[in-house]
Amino acid sequence: MRRLVLLSLALLACGLNAQAARGKVLKVLPHLLDQQGRHTLHPSLYERDAYQDHLRQHREKCGGLRFDIHWKADKVAFPGLKLRLEARGSKAPRPVVLEAGLERRPWYKRWTSLKLEGQTFQELGDLVAWRATLWEGATLVAEQKSFLW
Repeated sequence: MRRLVLLSLALLACGLNAQAARGKVLKVLPHLLDQQGRHTLHPSLYERDAYQDHLRQHREKCGGLRFDIHWKADKVAFPGLKLRLEARGSKAPRPVVLEAGLERRPWYKRWTSLKLEGQTFQELGDLVAWRATLWEGATLVAEQKSFLW
């Protein structure tokens, strides 16, 4: 009888953990975009980093900011699942919020891009901090934030 009670408690604990681990934000990559909407001129990672450095030094050539977000979620979580990104800038008094609804895709295509362009990008100034969150309705599922958030 005692073993049965312990086994029941163990299964209950595993079930609670499975409900809590429904999704995760794995990686967030902020990229400056030039006036043509490009974040790099060549497909090499070295060239991308060099071009990003060039855009940081010459802000007049920047036309926007793109966040590439790598996420994952369980199959059950997909109805009503959305991705929210909050960005703090050097000029903006409040964080800028970007949102996107998420669809079920193959496991290798769970990247979502959110763009910040135009007047909103100009009002943000330099990017100071960001926070990416995964939501199911009003419930926070996962979060990843920058060091300064």
